Amino acid sequence: MDIQQYYIESGQGDPIILLHGNGENSTYFRGQMDDFARTFHIYAIDTRGHGKTPRGSKPFTIRQFAEDLLGFMDAHQLKKAHLLGFSDGGNIAMVFAMQHPDRVDRLILNGANLDPDGVKRSTQIPIEIGYRIAKRFAGKSEAAKRNTEMLGLMVNDPDIRPEELKAIRAKTLVIAGTRDMIRESHTRLIADSIPHSRLVFIKGDHFIAAKNPEEFNRAVLAFLKE
Repeated sequence: MDIQQYYIESGQGDPIILLHGNGENSTYFRGQMDDFARTFHIYAIDTRGHGKTPRGSKPFTIRQFAEDLLGFMDAHQLKKAHLLGFSDGGNIAMVFAMQHPDRVDRLILNGANLDPDGVKRSTQIPIEIGYRIAKRFAGKSEAAKRNTEMLGLMVNDPDIRPEELKAIRAKTLVIAGTRDMIRESHTRLIADSIPHSRLVFIKGDHFIAAKNPEEFNRAVLAFLKE
């Protein structure tokens, strides 16, 4: 592996890996750390090129991030773990659970999407415009190149077909906000396409884990403790 991933560790018990969204880092989950650490051994990871984890030289894609996650689990001798992914972190968790079903205990997908069409146009159009502009300047500065890569994740990835989700064997909780930037029909499509999954909507926008942690944590912990 070409990078060492930064992570925050807390608690004891079965391992749960927390995966943040685009342009964020492991501190996104500060509203979950204490609650989850009472029952679980938490690893909140900074994705490649995010937070304190270096960019490295490998591709900047959701599938590469899933590969990085496999490397992280192997390095920490985690044969199996619960995965909780938010937004792009949910997309990483989804790809990982498809590719390595034997390594996932339970799966929580919060605000994930299969492709850019799953995002409401009011959110996606500015991202696509920003991506086109950044791409034009990508060769001129490091900041523009980085911006192009970040926005590119939301324009070109994760590129999953609903039928591919049948490969997921983990019991899955699909969770989203009632006013999420992911279309409700798209969130329902994900839940319907994953065997053994259940769907929960929590009052709020895309960032329910940060803005409504009590209700979010209650739903997630109830699912994990079943």
